Amino acid sequence: MKQFVILLAAALIVALPFIFRRETDVSDWRAGDPELVVVTPHNEAFRQEFARGFSQWHQSKFGSPVRIDWRVIGGTTEIMRYLASEYAASAKQFFKAQAVAWPADGAEVILSRKKPEAPEAQALWQTFRRSDDPVQITSRMDLFFGGGVYDHEKAEKQGLTVPAWGDAGPPAGLFEDAAGRVLIPREMNGEVWRGQAYYGSVLSAFGICYNGDRLADLGIARPPSSWEDLTDPRYFGQLGLTDPTKSGSVAKAFEMIVQTECAKAVAAAGFTPGQIRTFEAAFAAAGKGAGEIPPGVPEAYQEAIGRGWLEGVRLLRRIGANARYFTDSSGRVPMDVSTGAAAAGIAIDFFGRLQAEMSTPPGGRPAMAYVTPVGGSSVTADPVSLLRGAPHRELAVRFIEYLLGEEGQRLWNYRVGTPGGPLRFALRRLPIRRDFYPSADPVLQAAFEKRRPYLTDPLWRPEVDAYRLGQSFLYEPRWTGAHFGIQRDLIRAMCMDSGDELKRAWQAIMEHGGPEKNPEAMRLLEALPDRPVPLTWASAITVYAKVPRLDALREWTAFFREQYRRAEAAANARGRTSARQTVLRGGGRVSDEPQERAVRLAGTLALQGKKEGAD
Repeated sequence: MKQFVILLAAALIVALPFIFRRETDVSDWRAGDPELVVVTPHNEAFRQEFARGFSQWHQSKFGSPVRIDWRVIGGTTEIMRYLASEYAASAKQFFKAQAVAWPADGAEVILSRKKPEAPEAQALWQTFRRSDDPVQITSRMDLFFGGGVYDHEKAEKQGLTVPAWGDAGPPAGLFEDAAGRVLIPREMNGEVWRGQAYYGSVLSAFGICYNGDRLADLGIARPPSSWEDLTDPRYFGQLGLTDPTKSGSVAKAFEMIVQTECAKAVAAAGFTPGQIRTFEAAFAAAGKGAGEIPPGVPEAYQEAIGRGWLEGVRLLRRIGANARYFTDSSGRVPMDVSTGAAAAGIAIDFFGRLQAEMSTPPGGRPAMAYVTPVGGSSVTADPVSLLRGAPHRELAVRFIEYLLGEEGQRLWNYRVGTPGGPLRFALRRLPIRRDFYPSADPVLQAAFEKRRPYLTDPLWRPEVDAYRLGQSFLYEPRWTGAHFGIQRDLIRAMCMDSGDELKRAWQAIMEHGGPEKNPEAMRLLEALPDRPVPLTWASAITVYAKVPRLDALREWTAFFREQYRRAEAAANARGRTSARQTVLRGGGRVSDEPQERAVRLAGTLALQGKKEGAD
């Protein structure tokens, strides 16, 4: 009997998710009606609202509701790996059925971003890219919806996705209106929002969320307003951060930190925005790599970018040294900050604003605030892409048109229950269409005013208006774009896989007077790997071409662990020397007890807090 009860309980546990599962499609869908298969990193709120909205839109236009079969397998990194494996397996099966030899490196060949040189490999590569038939090569899914531009652009270059429209192009009124007004730009200040096979559907910026009460506890009188503020030693063990190898959006936030430092270094070297545009145009025209300089561009300009990149990496390391944790979920950070589990953290704008509102009691003071650093973040897009060999291609294209049209865009920022708005969840995202924001153009302004009463967020305010934010930050892709993937891995090796050693070294430096009084320890702490190749701005983008990625990661992690241990030892040695000198002068006692070290650290931080308050 006891065994039966245990088995029954186990069966109930397994069945509960299915018993209480909420269907995300409209109730009048029946077997035989259209069905769309979408892989996405978006959460349940997004999935419910867009499933309902698209189904109703499709029924009104085409006479039948639609059920969306959502495939949720993790973040964009996991999605990309899954898609690559699915297409490789499907291609292998297809080629073998055609009696075409499949080489051992077949997956690498067909997914190569560049056309291979060997004739046999080139034939495989071209055949894969000519196929867009679900009975030939397919992932058995229709759309890739959500995630950042980096992964969607990579999917396009790997041949995983295809253009949604043929030679006729997109339907009228989607990207431009009848008078030629741009409704969805191709790019904004260097950030590309749509390519040949991916289309930005919603916008994001990045910033800092913080808990005012926790800052007061730490003696921090001035809330963080720049990325550099998060390196303050009083944040030690208090920052919530997200693993950039799991979240493409957060990886973009980390890129913003490095890009900002590059811009500072270039400006400090005396180069004007006009000169930057001229130089970058020369690089683009010449097609030069990171280490090559075209005629007319001073070497000092290239050197300034390299210095800025190094400073950005140093900044990332100090922020990582203050981390309480690195989570797999970007939504966790603002939630923890709102409850005080973390004092501050790096957040995607919509998560920050949403949590700030949710954590504010009726008539009370907000527990958490969110700020986008002025001039510290570009505005980037979350795209949607049509997958190669989509089983329901026509339906998938209709979803893209719905998503980019007025009806789909309303869901991103309309209040719950408003006409055309979401039914249950306020999504709090920034629509991509220009006619949802204030404009000097009277037609666009009239469209904005019509929507203004229904908006959840004040899209008319400068700190929220995506188009104003985008214009305040000039993104130079050559500075950091090619480093995007490498940088994700570098942060993991530098701040996560060697995180314990980093924190101990940083704590020892703080205990013994801080960075200025520990130059040798800081030199050791901030060194970049000299293996498998010396790592610089110019060399970083070619590392994986010379060394397998996992081998490089192992080398980097071992290097950082060794350096941090040496930095900790150097700081402690300096502390002992300083203590002995104090003893000789004053006849005191030398002690290395952990409790006394903690007291010294607390005293140092308290003095710094008082100094900031006085400032």
